[in-house]
Amino acid sequence: MSRLILVLGDQLSDRLSALQKADESKDVVVMAEVADEASYVPHHPKKIAFIFAAMRKFAAQLRDDGWKVAYTTLDDPDNSGSITGELLRRAEEFAAKGVIATEPGEWRLIEALQEMPLKLHMIKDTRFIASHAEFEAWAEGRKELRMEWFYRDMRRKTGLLMDGDKPVGGKWNFDHENRKPASEEITFSGPMQFPADDVVEEVLTLVDAKFRRNFGTLRPFWFATDKDQAQQQLDHWIREGLPKFGDYQDAMLNENRFLYHSILSFYINAGLLDPLEVCQQVEQAYRDGHAPINAVEGFIRQIIGWREYMRGIYFLEGPDYTARNALEHTRDLPALYWGGATKMNCMAKAVAQTEAEAYAHHIQRLMVTGNFALLAGVDPNHVHEWYLAVYADAYEWVEAPNVIGMSQWADGGIVGSKPYVSSGAYIDRMSDYCKTCAYKVKDKTGPDACPFNLLYWHFLIRHRARFETNPRMGNMYRTWDRMDGTRRETVLKDAEKFLDRMECGEAI
Repeated sequence: MSRLILVLGDQLSDRLSALQKADESKDVVVMAEVADEASYVPHHPKKIAFIFAAMRKFAAQLRDDGWKVAYTTLDDPDNSGSITGELLRRAEEFAAKGVIATEPGEWRLIEALQEMPLKLHMIKDTRFIASHAEFEAWAEGRKELRMEWFYRDMRRKTGLLMDGDKPVGGKWNFDHENRKPASEEITFSGPMQFPADDVVEEVLTLVDAKFRRNFGTLRPFWFATDKDQAQQQLDHWIREGLPKFGDYQDAMLNENRFLYHSILSFYINAGLLDPLEVCQQVEQAYRDGHAPINAVEGFIRQIIGWREYMRGIYFLEGPDYTARNALEHTRDLPALYWGGATKMNCMAKAVAQTEAEAYAHHIQRLMVTGNFALLAGVDPNHVHEWYLAVYADAYEWVEAPNVIGMSQWADGGIVGSKPYVSSGAYIDRMSDYCKTCAYKVKDKTGPDACPFNLLYWHFLIRHRARFETNPRMGNMYRTWDRMDGTRRETVLKDAEKFLDRMECGEAI
């Protein structure tokens, strides 16, 4: 009797554990484009198109390799609209009693599969370096779950950038070398632009018809949609972008959306590239003398450190993680996050880039859009759903801890020892955004003052009882206490006026 082998849109790897457990001669691979997955948040059209196109190509690859694949397109009249509905339909069609599934990366889908009236064998996702059990063992008994210590264990486990039991270069972390503002002379051409083939074009037509009202621009569409194209992008970036990636990884420019970033997270998170193999190829560039240690270590830390750590936190904390709101923030997400008018140039640039590319790099997400939402007191669940919707690399296992934990401090400090908040000075230092902004980053009060300057102090004061004893934040409060009393009063009043205007829907 055949079994159904579920392959989801972010599991497009021929090494997927469910496929490894299957019998190619009799089992049936089930893949489905369904409304539930395409619309549980209003996903960016580019994200939907990328996943559907990559799914279709992966299904064709499996068929070429000898698998029987039952594939449901979104516009199939028999489409049930959900993953579980498609499994039930295919179980009846093929007289299958059981399902083998690699564990999904979202609690809601795990729970939906577990509630099906079919025998389910859910197995671990072996594409990750740290299993749940390993992360739980690492976390047990620790007062603080700091990523740096986890990252060092992952270096030891993988052997990446290790000389025996010592880190290459004598240090684990070269991040202090990776905070340079960029000049406008960027020598990297950005990610490869892949022209739409027949499969992609068919998907683009479908997505345009079904999701044209979603936030985001569908065309031009340039993403890689199979593993060969994804490998081409990896090779292209290692050759041309990696050498300067480290120096400028935190920089932002008005007229350059990609700088030296790899744009590989789309492909790694969907399964088109193996994360360990990517890191090994990047390490080889260092061993060959092609790229410096600060660039290579910084990238590898993002993959085997931060990416693995985020997944560990998500599954360790459980299904209620996305509902957490330690700071009790309740404001609605301002319209500017959906392309509404704003005078803040940094926000306008980050959101416009997101709308056009379904991509923004980590500092744009953390220190611009995330920083503003945190300072303004936006409900973290609204922020979480926005990030999950608008970025093509966003799946809940990786997005939620980055937003709920790192960006919005809504988990109460599990991920970050202090909130990632800053005034406009940080954005001014790391970008050229402030030079062409309607607000003045040097102004601390008044109608032209940078909103980040006003909201920074407003945030600190409204949460003073919680943070003034934090050893990493004491200097901030001492600076506030040394200010003239009249100035302090003006800062808070100006911040309140700004927030009132924002809540009234004015263009800010």
